[in-house]
Amino acid sequence: MVDIADYVVDYRIDSTEALDTARWVLLDSLACAMLALEFPECVKHLGPLVAGATLPGGARVPGTAHELDPAQAAYNIGVLVRWLDFNDTWLAAEWGHPSDNLGTILALADWLSRKAEREGGAGLTVRDVLGLSIKAHEIQGCYALQNAFNRVGLDHVILVRLASTAIATHMLGGGKQEIVNAVSHSWIDNGALRAYRHAPNTGPRKSWAAGDACRRAVIHALNAMKGCVGHPSALSARTWGFQDVAFGGQPFRFERAFGSYVMENVLFKVSHPAEFHAQTAVECALQLHPLVAGRLDGIERVVIETQEAGRRIIDKTGPLANPADRDHCLQYMVAVSLIFGRLDAADYSDAAASDPRIDAMRKRMEVREEPRFTRDYLDPGKRAIGNAVQVFFRDGRATPRVEIDFPIGHRRRRTEAIPLLRAKLRDAVATRLPPLQARRMEAACADPASLDALPIQRFLDWFAK
Repeated sequence: MVDIADYVVDYRIDSTEALDTARWVLLDSLACAMLALEFPECVKHLGPLVAGATLPGGARVPGTAHELDPAQAAYNIGVLVRWLDFNDTWLAAEWGHPSDNLGTILALADWLSRKAEREGGAGLTVRDVLGLSIKAHEIQGCYALQNAFNRVGLDHVILVRLASTAIATHMLGGGKQEIVNAVSHSWIDNGALRAYRHAPNTGPRKSWAAGDACRRAVIHALNAMKGCVGHPSALSARTWGFQDVAFGGQPFRFERAFGSYVMENVLFKVSHPAEFHAQTAVECALQLHPLVAGRLDGIERVVIETQEAGRRIIDKTGPLANPADRDHCLQYMVAVSLIFGRLDAADYSDAAASDPRIDAMRKRMEVREEPRFTRDYLDPGKRAIGNAVQVFFRDGRATPRVEIDFPIGHRRRRTEAIPLLRAKLRDAVATRLPPLQARRMEAACADPASLDALPIQRFLDWFAK
């Protein structure tokens, strides 16, 4: 906890690559939020916790008219960014989506900056938000490198709450002691169970769980700033501490000190809202689509080779209950890609899933672990997410075996991804923003220095309804 506080207060971001990537993370996350507003199941989570509990001059929720207290705004923004499973991703012993922390960061940044402006002061700039985002990514991602919370049944949003709590306390003016106090309460909360990500309980909570973590983080930070005392042995206390209760008595392990590694290596979901262990499988299937689209009835089997993590998390057979079940099913995503030559959010709907060809193809699929994919997945120098797909026909013929190690959103394919991220942003804002605001977003992409200098509340003006 002290290491986290030291890092948040003392570390200076000097990585141009990290800042450039953080800028795209911010823009991409807001693109995801704009796209999520098209879905009524998402929109019903937005607004005040209790009807009428608005806060004029408070934190705004992009794409809406809501002005809320910063804790509830953090929930709203976190829900929007995460809803479609389309924001950035981090894969290691634990996985997750570090841009989930922008729910907390943007809500507090807007509230604090609007308040400062009213009082004649200066708030935060976009550049300040980028630096905070880099640090939130780093805290969440470094814990995830060698500590598998999923193996003890806990959901990865425990790390969103951890990182956001530390950053939020710092944003509110807290020093190292306040950060430690707040973080200790984050650990004492323990964690949400992964039950809502797995059959038979898979459901839409996985789309608002990160927003819930963002909200809780703001509450811990506000309490710490009121002088709420912390618990120094929240992790290590015998019997009652987090490590004994939830981690089999084992301390956390770390691969590296905090820096800017996670932001530099984060993964973007560029084209397909698919659980990231399946991204390269989807790319493989899309390449094979022209070879199989006219021969679907002649398919004998489809072989998918994946990493151990992919096999454990998203290898699903049998009925799929809802969209939340489908977008975490490797076979479903590959089947849709092979049949239709596409994969978008609408393909997880009940209407799309009613096409009998999808389940018929799923029944003919074999999923295997490829040991090399697993090794390269865990190799810190590669951070690969490999998959291979091959289709075999009843007449004895087969397609080529298509193998992809690094998905389009990987650091090694960043140059290839940027034009697609720009198009994703352009298309997303066009669905929600007036033409003038959309053009401003286009211009911002072309002038990073001017964007970075912009007060964050002016930047968020572009997303106000």
